[in-house]
Amino acid sequence: MNRKGFTLVEIMIVVAIIALLAAIAVPNLLTARRTANEAAAKATVRSLSTAAETYSTSHSGAYPADVAALTEFITSAPSYCAAGGANTAVQGYNYSCTLAAGGYTFVAAPVTPGTTGTITYTATTGGVLTPL
Repeated sequence: MNRKGFTLVEIMIVVAIIALLAAIAVPNLLTARRTANEAAAKATVRSLSTAAETYSTSHSGAYPADVAALTEFITSAPSYCAAGGANTAVQGYNYSCTLAAGGYTFVAAPVTPGTTGTITYTATTGGVLTPL
């Protein structure tokens, strides 16, 4: 008998090895994704805050009252700051922006806490970034 092919035991061993590698790799990939989401959220909130502070410097201490005024210094502002202060989900985080002539608040909160991120970032008037 000259049969070619793999036995059932050989196939089961290969499947077990693949399952073991997947069990090791998937949690590491999820952690890397969460870390990347958090870094992006922190950078975005910091950029929005810097744009608002730059606007204030250029306009005699007045802060932007709406997103349109903020786009002069950060063109991606409408992607993060929805009209009326509604939440905007981008890369695993919900962004909310409160703009008024007297100040601002930018908040980035995870869409699914623990999965898409673990830290909520807040920037308030004066450029103070606070992780919660």
